[in-house]
Amino acid sequence: MDSLDWNALQAFLATAEAGSLSAAARKLGLSQPTMSRQVAAIERQLGVTLFERVGKSMVLTATGLDLLEHARAMGAAAAELRLAASGRALSAEGVVSVTASDAVAAWVLPPLLRELRATAPGITVEVIASNALSDLRRREADIAIRHVRPDQPDLIGQLIREAPASFYASTDWVQAHGHPRSAADATQHAFVGADRSGRYLHYLHAHGLPVSEAQFSCYAEHSVAAWSLVQQGLGLGAMMDEIAEGFPGVVRVLDEVPPVRVPIWLVTHRELRTSRRIRIVFDALARGLAARSATA
Repeated sequence: MDSLDWNALQAFLATAEAGSLSAAARKLGLSQPTMSRQVAAIERQLGVTLFERVGKSMVLTATGLDLLEHARAMGAAAAELRLAASGRALSAEGVVSVTASDAVAAWVLPPLLRELRATAPGITVEVIASNALSDLRRREADIAIRHVRPDQPDLIGQLIREAPASFYASTDWVQAHGHPRSAADATQHAFVGADRSGRYLHYLHAHGLPVSEAQFSCYAEHSVAAWSLVQQGLGLGAMMDEIAEGFPGVVRVLDEVPPVRVPIWLVTHRELRTSRRIRIVFDALARGLAARSATA
């Protein structure tokens, strides 16, 4: 058997993980016909059937399942090779991807990137606004700003600080409904919810707010959308104080409830820490995020 085509192997792995040709094509940035040809090519090259076509889904055969772990091992080895190559790049030019929650990406990162641009104009930053914990090992991002401590052994994280977050409402809402100050007051007013699964409700209870699900006037999973709903008077919502202070049309409420402490971690891969351009961005973000605590 000739050596395997790496593109075809990637197609097999992406299709197995995504469950369909269309989803795998989107993941790899290819057209669906191209993806289909590559999957067919590796099946011909190996002389086996890897998938059963069930409607629009691609279901692994027993042989496909047997080979999947081998393909994943090869994919992980290729990812490690890319990491090693990126980590040894000495150039201070190029693209560095940074992932952060949507609120941090929208309102905290921009001024920091403006300062970085002035000192390192050869570096272009790709901002990935995501509330998911991006997998740095698989190069979904070079640097991540997270609110939880990284637990993967090959990642390095620096706790920059803890940012206070409080509850807010629009000034119009306060004029119409009064100014709730205590946890007991919270039971009488509407909230903007973050999800329908009960996680946010549990979080509120853990923070001493005995609210009920019936008090959610609406839901928004992403913080930017939720904050817009708060500004429009849909109810009370949480936000980092340093972000909320930039919006004159909101008022802090539940003043007697202690602020939430939001940890800000800056995380990257150990290999990438040796890359000059990534090190420049990492250090600039660390300085900028730490400096915000003095001005917030």
